[in-house]
Amino acid sequence: MDLGIAGRWAIVCAASQGLGFGCAAALAREGVNLAINSRDPERLESAAQRLRRLHPGIEVHSVAGDIGTSEVRDALLAACPQVDILVNNNGGPPPGDFRDWQRDDWVGAVEANMITPIELIKACVDGMAARGFGRVVNITSSAVKAPIDILGLSNGARCGLTGFVAGLARQPQLAGNNVTINNLLPGAFDTQRLAGTLDKVAAASGEPLAAVREKRAQAIPAQRFGSADEFGSYCAFLCSAQASYITGQNLLIDGGNYPGTF
Repeated sequence: MDLGIAGRWAIVCAASQGLGFGCAAALAREGVNLAINSRDPERLESAAQRLRRLHPGIEVHSVAGDIGTSEVRDALLAACPQVDILVNNNGGPPPGDFRDWQRDDWVGAVEANMITPIELIKACVDGMAARGFGRVVNITSSAVKAPIDILGLSNGARCGLTGFVAGLARQPQLAGNNVTINNLLPGAFDTQRLAGTLDKVAAASGEPLAAVREKRAQAIPAQRFGSADEFGSYCAFLCSAQASYITGQNLLIDGGNYPGTF
């Protein structure tokens, strides 16, 4: 399927690896020009070079730094001649017990996973509406649908973003001008973040890493972890011309792990 977005420009945050890179790669395959960001300059430039090599017909601009700072956001926006597509993504806050968290922990989580994407959305959507095309995809977490007890910081901040998007996406001046805003809720995907989590579980339990990994995968109805490539393809479809009637939705991608009907 031709997604009808060749030649457009996209900002993809946290795009040097994992799900962010999967989204950038999927958009690149569709002929979308990219402005990508992550904190690690070397890893980001390596990702940019890979995208340029695989897709020589597109432009790829890279802006390294913490997307939570206004300076980096401004630089990323300046690197994108016209923002047609915005993919918000950022690392999640650490796990723990809420009894141990201080006010600064909560403020940091809300800044990274709620306010930062909102600031980028604010900078982009009115221009999208004026041009008659815009796609915003926020990568949140399956924990928005089924909260994880040790991820209280993430649960709270990401649910705040979800509530905000639910109202914003339905503004007629956006939805009526072909601007859609949706959230992707990933479950367990085979990324470095998951690998780090499984390493900690194995170290704490004394079980071999391979056994921990297999047990976790077998607990998912699909009997496997997701791949960054398939996540990226889902994101690319939400950014397509064909997805213009999908907005304000929370789309769970978890291999059937969530047990509910709705």
